[in-house]
Amino acid sequence: MMILDGKATAKKIREGLKDEIATIGEKISLAVILVGNDPASEIYVANKIKACREVGIESILKRMPATATEDEIKEAVKTLNEDDSVDGILVQLPLPKGVDSDAVVNTVVHEKDVDGLTYYLQGLLAYGVEPWAACTPSGIIKLFDEYAVELEGKRAVVIGRSELCGKPLAALLTERNATVTLCHSKTVDLKSITLEADVVAVCVGKPKFLTADMVKEGAIVVDVGVHRLDGGIVGDVDPETFGKCSYYTPVPGGVGPMTIATLLVNTLAAHKKRLNKK
Repeated sequence: MMILDGKATAKKIREGLKDEIATIGEKISLAVILVGNDPASEIYVANKIKACREVGIESILKRMPATATEDEIKEAVKTLNEDDSVDGILVQLPLPKGVDSDAVVNTVVHEKDVDGLTYYLQGLLAYGVEPWAACTPSGIIKLFDEYAVELEGKRAVVIGRSELCGKPLAALLTERNATVTLCHSKTVDLKSITLEADVVAVCVGKPKFLTADMVKEGAIVVDVGVHRLDGGIVGDVDPETFGKCSYYTPVPGGVGPMTIATLLVNTLAAHKKRLNKK
């Protein structure tokens, strides 16, 4: 049983980025649009800004009230699209009720979509030619690479089909020649499917959803969820499951730090691509 330590791996990535950005010697910037005052979003954004500062990326925080309309948020995005000093744009989700998140996210020009969530980049991912992928699934692949986890020929099950994680993760695993089954709330007899899997990634947003009786001995389990319960922080995977795993991601300290590290990687990539650098 080995922990896939996202915290340590993310630190290693940030250190490498810091050195590279210092060598480049140019201003690299990430703009974040935060609408409303959702407590979880406030924490996530603060962590992203802190990580930017750590590696030498300038962060621009655009705060908007919870009463902001969809058109007003789109206009804020368009202003950043046209600002040549901005390399990456991130719209912090969720947005207030009544705002079409997809419509807002797809207002971001794909050259600055460092979150990898526009239809354009999602479409490129389906063909395996994306310049970068959504932060969470891409971070998971980076974590596998750090620990030399072989994916080729493995049976992989992804539970959850969101654009944030499930769908792009399935595509990235397929690129690594895994045989992928994408499961969701309508999947019949999920347990029979996960018991056949060498790799199980869970991103359903339900605490302790995956239990020990749903995985085989030696499985690799990736837990994307984060839930604050009375007993502390847990993920989408019941911790008792980890005793059967060959590798697993802890919560906290697994996927979360990798998501932020990958955001920084994507921002640097966007800067280079916009300026036609290698």
